Amino acid sequence: MAADLSAIFRPFSHKSLSLKNRVAMAPMTRMRSPGYVPNDDVVGYYERRAQGSVGLLITEGTTVNHKAANGYEQVPAFHGAAMEGWKKVVDAVHAAGGSIIPQLWHVGAVRRAGIGPDKEVPGYSPSGLFKPGKSGSYAMTRDDIADVVRAFAEGARDAKAAGFDGVEIHGAHGYLIDQFFWEGTNQRDDEYGGSIEKRTLFAQEIIRAVRKEVGEDFAIVLRFSQWKQQDYDARLAQTPEELERFLAPLVDAGVDIFHCSTRRFWIPEFEGSDLNLAGWTKKITGKPTMSVGSVGLDDDFIGNAGMGMGGDANATGIDELERRMAANEFDLIAVGRVLLQDPQWLEKIRDGKTDEIKPFNRAALGTLS
Repeated sequence: MAADLSAIFRPFSHKSLSLKNRVAMAPMTRMRSPGYVPNDDVVGYYERRAQGSVGLLITEGTTVNHKAANGYEQVPAFHGAAMEGWKKVVDAVHAAGGSIIPQLWHVGAVRRAGIGPDKEVPGYSPSGLFKPGKSGSYAMTRDDIADVVRAFAEGARDAKAAGFDGVEIHGAHGYLIDQFFWEGTNQRDDEYGGSIEKRTLFAQEIIRAVRKEVGEDFAIVLRFSQWKQQDYDARLAQTPEELERFLAPLVDAGVDIFHCSTRRFWIPEFEGSDLNLAGWTKKITGKPTMSVGSVGLDDDFIGNAGMGMGGDANATGIDELERRMAANEFDLIAVGRVLLQDPQWLEKIRDGKTDEIKPFNRAALGTLS
């Protein structure tokens, strides 16, 4: 290697995951699946990143089999006819020497009228709120909750049957599971609302139902975040003690790995320590964790303008990432836009060819594959 990147290139194993290095491709919504079915373009997209030596690929968000799960056109489903396409993705990634897990997703109140497949279906949410003080979605009943729990479990079952190496549950960024976590959108007065522990019950039920379908040895990853797309400054936990109260029920439910989503991985989560969210989560739970946030780029993915994938960003070194991983602050690192722009980014880092790394260009997003 051109630099001391040994911490990043260590193998990692946990339950069904056996990875050749510690780098994962972060899940990134592409909206390139006509009819909600991944096609050959999607197969090639994942195959190229696996060929670029990325240890673990996490798919873009894939919608579970619930009528309100989808929030964007041409995002891939994870049920029915879509599974044939996903099997081709899995086979191509494995043939290229990579591992892959799907991200199972329900957008909740983010869904808007007019989005398919059934354009009449409204957004679903814990309390009818998109964000604090803004209503407009459908407040879920206990039967609705049971239906969504079942949909996640069936998705995990199908993931295992298709040959995926584990499964990630999307509980971040202000989507449905996170809407239950967030006090600002969960105003329920039943067992699913109230204290920070009670607001995890919906996620606990999903995790336990998934575990029942896939068995003890299949890795379950949970992605969570403090920030929400509805409010970048929102926080589930203000202190390490509150974070522990949030995490403990999820550990008990059966999470194997926590994917801790932040906008910049180097930012300390709480005062008095330089540990980031993944670092604190590992310290509190003892579970493996994955960090993420602007790896290899000089601007975060929301950008200074607060828009989508952000503006242009230049490639940077990863010395700080290597330092934190060598200290075992967290176990895995998810990399997003720089891999979206350049499928060979990891190999170029490994081989000292940093001058060949392509900068991220938002204007080119439509042509990236």
